[in-house]
Amino acid sequence: MSSIPERIDRALPVVLGHLEELVRIPSVSSLPEHADDVARSARASADLLTELGLSARVVYAGGLPSVIAHRPAPPGAPTVLLYAHHDVQPAGEVTDWASDPFEPSAREGRLYGRGAADDKAGLAVHLAALLAHGDDLPVGVTVLVDGEEEIGSPSLPDLLDRYRDDLAADVIVVADSVNWAVGTPSLTVVLRGLVDAVVEVRTLEHPLHSGAWGGPLPDALTTLVATLATLHDADGSVAVAGLARGRGSEVEYDEARFRKDAGLLDGVRLTGTGSITDRLWLQPCITVTAIDSQRVDGAANMLSASARAKLSMRIAPGDDPDRALAALTEHLHAHAPHGAHVSVTPGPLAHPVRLDPPPAVRDAALDALRTAWDGVEPVEIGVGGTLPLIKLFTDAFPDAAVLVTGVEDPDTRAHGPNESLHLGDFRNACVAEALLLERLGRSGDQG
Repeated sequence: MSSIPERIDRALPVVLGHLEELVRIPSVSSLPEHADDVARSARASADLLTELGLSARVVYAGGLPSVIAHRPAPPGAPTVLLYAHHDVQPAGEVTDWASDPFEPSAREGRLYGRGAADDKAGLAVHLAALLAHGDDLPVGVTVLVDGEEEIGSPSLPDLLDRYRDDLAADVIVVADSVNWAVGTPSLTVVLRGLVDAVVEVRTLEHPLHSGAWGGPLPDALTTLVATLATLHDADGSVAVAGLARGRGSEVEYDEARFRKDAGLLDGVRLTGTGSITDRLWLQPCITVTAIDSQRVDGAANMLSASARAKLSMRIAPGDDPDRALAALTEHLHAHAPHGAHVSVTPGPLAHPVRLDPPPAVRDAALDALRTAWDGVEPVEIGVGGTLPLIKLFTDAFPDAAVLVTGVEDPDTRAHGPNESLHLGDFRNACVAEALLLERLGRSGDQG
């Protein structure tokens, strides 16, 4: 029988064709006008899994559709749950893309398109691993393809409750993270949590002429900006009291490489204190992701009566999202100047996580990554982003080992224009998952 890498290489043209078909479906879960596209993407995902011999169906738990597919385990073998999501972020301004975001385009070793990496590539990795094993799959496999991940998976708790027996597994593989660098694989072991909120500042009953009334009266937009400025100290560290903060990451991120990976402009200084990886993985951060006020084009010359901002706060391992939301809310109320009226409307909340899979499962995953990348040592990393589903999985299946893998890299630009997938690392990720299933099946046979 040919080796797993050889089987993956034969399967890749077919799998990439499937990935391109999925990218062409604009399954944007956050926009109601794309609900039919999300449904179409779910059906396409289920069809692809059915073609591989799994029993697949589209399921609903009160929201947008997900897919559950299954093939039972051979006698004595474990069952592995493979997770990915088929919904995507909005494309944003199409003019910011070098090519149509929903028409996949291969250039210089990368595949461009919305969802090409995040996370239709995760599903494609699962398809490749299953295709490589064919009828000789060494483990039982359940595939869960989420249709709401990009909006925080609001229906996932109900789905896990409703289909608990169908989804129960010994090992859960979440293919929705990032590698340390192109050519260097990773296993994600730490993720920050999330607190989203909208803060509104009101100073007037109605807008006023800025010349006739300006001077003694505070306008809401300036007051909002002043309030937002208090969220950080002079060095850029988060100034909200009561948030958990960690240090001591064992992985170093060279500053020159970090600046290049991030696209930081020359002369712009980094914010915060501590090592770069501490700041990325073990400390909180607050980002103002949007402000509602007048548009610059066509703006009236007036004092604004109200202004809103959307905040995204990532919280460190060891923190609690409800407690962190309370701290943020207290800070905003206490620091709004001029007695302005402040309201805070919570958005999605998610727990941070630390993962510590059993040594046998961890070693199997690291060995599969090392082999797939031709001996390159994998890096166990943290991720500054959030996967709310991890806490849901660990609560629903406390005895399951959870592994978080991925196909993204620092230049993937997930959620932004020109999202892309590195095709060489994609191939290696497919090999690694196929090897992982083989190793997990072997460990099951050994008792």
